[in-house]
Amino acid sequence: MLALSLVCVCLGMASFGLWQSSSSQGRLNVLVLGLDRRPGQGYVVRSDTMMLVTVNPLGPRIGLLSIPRDLYVDIPGYATNRINTAHFWGENEGAGRGPVLAKQTVEHNFGVPVHRFVRVDFDGFRAVVDAVGGVDILVEEPVVDNAYPTEDHGVIRIEILPGLQHMDGETALQYARSRHGSSDFDRASRQQQVLVALVRRVLNPVVWPRLPALYAALVDHIDADVRVWDLVPLAATLFRVGPDGIEYHVVGRDMTSPWTTPSGGAVLLPQWERITPMIHQLFAP
Repeated sequence: MLALSLVCVCLGMASFGLWQSSSSQGRLNVLVLGLDRRPGQGYVVRSDTMMLVTVNPLGPRIGLLSIPRDLYVDIPGYATNRINTAHFWGENEGAGRGPVLAKQTVEHNFGVPVHRFVRVDFDGFRAVVDAVGGVDILVEEPVVDNAYPTEDHGVIRIEILPGLQHMDGETALQYARSRHGSSDFDRASRQQQVLVALVRRVLNPVVWPRLPALYAALVDHIDADVRVWDLVPLAATLFRVGPDGIEYHVVGRDMTSPWTTPSGGAVLLPQWERITPMIHQLFAP
């Protein structure tokens, strides 16, 4: 989900003429964190979504890896736990430590360097999608959730019908976030579908007059350590690859095993013998 915001930043810069050929730049790996944060909460919260974006200008290649939030992994300094708790425990140590520990956790378990992070909450997601005038999504299967969580800790029923749907920020968030009646694996695929739709939207010159509003939304809602000189090769590579050239990967059902912890928690055990070949493919030159 947060990859959407990172892509928007880059596209906004590119459209204003702030990028050029960047074949001399090396690979950049960015961890994007969607936070399960309600109004008035601080940053001591779990990550609702975790994606790793890898950009190789020399390819050019852009890849996206979705990581299930219930993946049971080693968290440096905190033994074994769900991967989505890494941000919580890090931020609990001190302000700004959440992304640091999340990056360390991904590096430790997946064996790849993580150079930067981007994190955004639900308000930020909605603001980014609304800033570009919404997105068009081809819904292949109906999404029905009788217990979709609201920000006041209640639940509502949502239903998104199949077919081509134009979604505002709130609807796109529901589509990307809903879990009940499906699974985290299905949710990861929907999130990647929203990403493609947003990329297509922002690459359309008709939308470019909205880029100042998009930039404002990003400034107001995105927390990141991504630097301007990181964004330049990312934007250039995205324009070269295009939305159809982005490689999408998910730590899927066939790469995990459901397990119940001694305390009764339902988690996913990683099958590294299946995950590792995918990682090698994604991070190949």
